[in-house]
Amino acid sequence: MSQTLAIIKPDAVGSGKAGKILAHLEDVGFTVKALRLTTLSREQAGAFYAVHEGRPFYDELVHFMMSGPVIPMVLEADDAVARLRETIGATDPAEAAEGTVRKLYAESKGRNAIHASDSDENAAQEIAFFFSRHERLGL
Repeated sequence: MSQTLAIIKPDAVGSGKAGKILAHLEDVGFTVKALRLTTLSREQAGAFYAVHEGRPFYDELVHFMMSGPVIPMVLEADDAVARLRETIGATDPAEAAEGTVRKLYAESKGRNAIHASDSDENAAQEIAFFFSRHERLGL
């Protein structure tokens, strides 16, 4: 078993889709190990997405991620990072496979409902960004 981070983004929380997304993730075999509802400050959103700083979409992404509540969560499953990436689908919902989270619940490429870690290394860093060791291990 391994862990990864998912964040239900402000568009999905604000439109009442968070419960459906969470149920979808559990239905395909993920176990929620930690979860919280929070609103990111500019500093937090900027720090979380620092890897994208300097890219054309960075400022828009930071603004979007602080525009309303988000739900970061630690998910556990076999090969969690790859499985979650497959489960959520392509960034652009128009290109996402049928039955994926983004095909079902995303509004657009920029308002795409959910974030998922893209590697085991980034998952560990992203989980630590939002959750203490005790929270993510259920201690």
